Amino acid sequence: MNLYLKTKDHSVSGEAFELLHDPALELLITSPKPPSLDKYYQSENYISHTDANKSFTDRIYQTVKKYNLGKKLRLAKRYAGSSKKLLDVGAGTGDFLLTAKKKGWEVFGVEPNSQAAERATQKGIKLQPSLEALSKEQYQIITLWHVLEHMPNLETQIQKLKTLLTEDGTLIIAVPNFKSFDANYYKSFWAAYDVPRHLWHFSKTAIEKIFAKEGMQLIKTHPMIFDAFYVSLLSEKYKTGKQQFSKALYSGMRSNVSAWTTGEYSSLTYILKKR
Repeated sequence: MNLYLKTKDHSVSGEAFELLHDPALELLITSPKPPSLDKYYQSENYISHTDANKSFTDRIYQTVKKYNLGKKLRLAKRYAGSSKKLLDVGAGTGDFLLTAKKKGWEVFGVEPNSQAAERATQKGIKLQPSLEALSKEQYQIITLWHVLEHMPNLETQIQKLKTLLTEDGTLIIAVPNFKSFDANYYKSFWAAYDVPRHLWHFSKTAIEKIFAKEGMQLIKTHPMIFDAFYVSLLSEKYKTGKQQFSKALYSGMRSNVSAWTTGEYSSLTYILKKR
């Protein structure tokens, strides 16, 4: 593997990391991998665990999040058939599952962060700490919204997810795309690298090849349009130290326009099924 980029943890520790390129998979790997990642999540800056709504960036995140909750559920419904049984892995503070529950879904979730899981409990959503803690049930729909990049034992976790999926079930995975325009534009300041919390950095090729090895087939991809704007807003802050809203809006727009022809959106949602 070759060095692809040097970057750092912009949001919590300030520590330096490298991204190593696996050319066979078109995958980037964070190096070094810390023996424990717990301290890198213990920050109010890690918004998906806190429901923070204080800063301008927080409020934008929460506004977009509310819009996306319904969009995500409609996507899940499209592939659910007659079943309304849903497992969300990396459920955070439980808002996606709460949205689904209100629409009549039977919901289950996994969240290893105890603070986030407690917030979900307060909303009436009970979460398990790991995939291993789940019962031996199977699910028609399993979702991972910006979670796969955090999983340390990637191959093992994918194998476990496959066993939890019904034979005709659907796995829905959303991850950042390091092949996007905004990733190339911001380089080491690209917020979606988010080292070391993000251990893996995927391309479309990487997702297709990694899951093919485990007997799963990529059926379709869907763009996540708003991610380009939010990621650009954070990236501008990391790069300049300021909230450059107009620049971020322009960069996000350029990324999405570029992706109309290349297909390389800032983030992509992948639809996968067992072969």
